[in-house]
Amino acid sequence: MLVDSHCHLDFPDFAEDLDGIVARARDAGLARMVTISTRIKRLQTLLAITDTYQDVFCSVGTHPHNAHEELDVTVDDIVGLSAHPKVVAIGEAGLDYFYDSAPRAAQAEGLRNHIAAARITGLPLVIHSRDADDDMIAILIEEMAAGAFPAVLHCFSSGRRLAEAGIALGLYVSFSGILTFKRSEELRAIAADLPADRLLVETDAPYLAPQAYRGKRNEPAYVVKTAETLAAARGTDLATIAAETTDNFFRLFAKVPRP
Repeated sequence: MLVDSHCHLDFPDFAEDLDGIVARARDAGLARMVTISTRIKRLQTLLAITDTYQDVFCSVGTHPHNAHEELDVTVDDIVGLSAHPKVVAIGEAGLDYFYDSAPRAAQAEGLRNHIAAARITGLPLVIHSRDADDDMIAILIEEMAAGAFPAVLHCFSSGRRLAEAGIALGLYVSFSGILTFKRSEELRAIAADLPADRLLVETDAPYLAPQAYRGKRNEPAYVVKTAETLAAARGTDLATIAAETTDNFFRLFAKVPRP
C-alpha cells in the first residue's frame, strides 16, 4: 500500500482522464491521494473531485506563486474552510525565489497566515520551498517557537541544511520524482540519512514524472517509482518503504481515515 501525499488532480492536464488516473492509481496499490490546493478561491473545484472519489482528499491553501492574490483571505477563513471532512491539510504555502512570481513579502505573509491556520487546526501544513532555504529556516524556527504546528517539506529538492532543520523542528520530508533523476545523487544521499519515521513520497503530478517517464505527464500511479528509488537509496526494499511512508502519512495526515 502506498499514498500519493501531493498531486494536483484539478489541473487541466487531467480533465479528460480523471477516472483513468484514479483507476490506475488504485491498480498500482495507492490507498489514498491528496490533491493540493493552490488557490483558496478555487477550493470548490477540489471538493467536487473529492466528492467523486472516496479515496481522494484535499488541502486548502494558496501557492506562493499566487500569494499576492489571496492575502485578503484571513486565517479565520482558512480555518473555517478546513472544517470540511475532506479537507485534511493546509497549503501548499511557502517561498519560491526561483520564479519569484509573487513579491517575497507577500509570500512570507501568506506562509505565516497558513502556519497560524495549521497551528489552530492541528492539520499539517504543506510547505513549498524553492531557492529560499535561509529565509525558510528562519521563518520556521521563529514560528515554531511561537507555537508548534505539524508540517511537511513537500517535493524536497533543497539542501541538506533545510532537511536537517526541518527534522529538528519536527517536520516531515516528502520526495517526488526528482529523487529518481540521474543528476539527483546529492538528493538521494540526503534521503538516505533522514529518519525513517519522517519520510513521505509524492508525485506533484502532473509535474516531475520519474526518470522512467521523463517528458510525459506525471500521475499518482508513478509514485511507485519514487518509492523504489527511495528504497534503493536507503538500502532497503519497496515493501519496507511502502509500509514506512504510508504509516508516516497517516500519522501526519491524521484526519485521513485508514482504509
